[in-house]
Amino acid sequence: MRETGLLLAMAALLAVSCGSSTAKSGDGQTETVGAAIASVAEEKVAEVVHPEGATPRSAAHVEASGGESGAVEGTDQPAATEGEPSASQGSEQGGTKLLTKAEFLQSVWNYEKNPQEWVFLGNKPAIIDFYADWCGPCKIASPILEEVSHEFAGKIDVYKIDTQKEQELAAVFGVRSIPAFLYIPRNGKPTMIPGIARTKEDTKKMFVDNINQILLQGK
Repeated sequence: MRETGLLLAMAALLAVSCGSSTAKSGDGQTETVGAAIASVAEEKVAEVVHPEGATPRSAAHVEASGGESGAVEGTDQPAATEGEPSASQGSEQGGTKLLTKAEFLQSVWNYEKNPQEWVFLGNKPAIIDFYADWCGPCKIASPILEEVSHEFAGKIDVYKIDTQKEQELAAVFGVRSIPAFLYIPRNGKPTMIPGIARTKEDTKKMFVDNINQILLQGK
């Protein structure tokens, strides 16, 4: 009962915290990414909902529980093998870091201590990639995001959360389709954007544009 109350409180908080912001979605078009959070008490899940009730039309993604993904041009297979991110890599050198719940609570947001308030604990803007090993589009996004993390080394932190191993973290943010990317500015409200673009080139451009627009704000 206490756990249900905690997640309901977090759902209410995220409904306020995520807000609405303009960002590039997987099809390269400008889209208002909303933050209405629908609390599903029985499943203890808060769901991120877009204003129009749909994810980007051309974004490749799969349901978190498994399902068909969108096609990504330039690949015969759903994806190449995803490299395991190193938890020891420093943000000054770039690279992605795999987060456990304990590390998330320490580095991003301690929702157990502050369930009623979004308090970002990082010292740099951050991206969190919610993924799973079986997800084709996730495997396509992974090396692209790794490359981008080195290009923005020292400016942002890039994290990954395995939704199969860290189901509570996925539930907190209502992740229903993957990959999903949470953009967290140093100050202000986080923005969740699911899916990748039709090509690898457009996917990289999506990341770069969203980093500059949401996280660095043109700096």
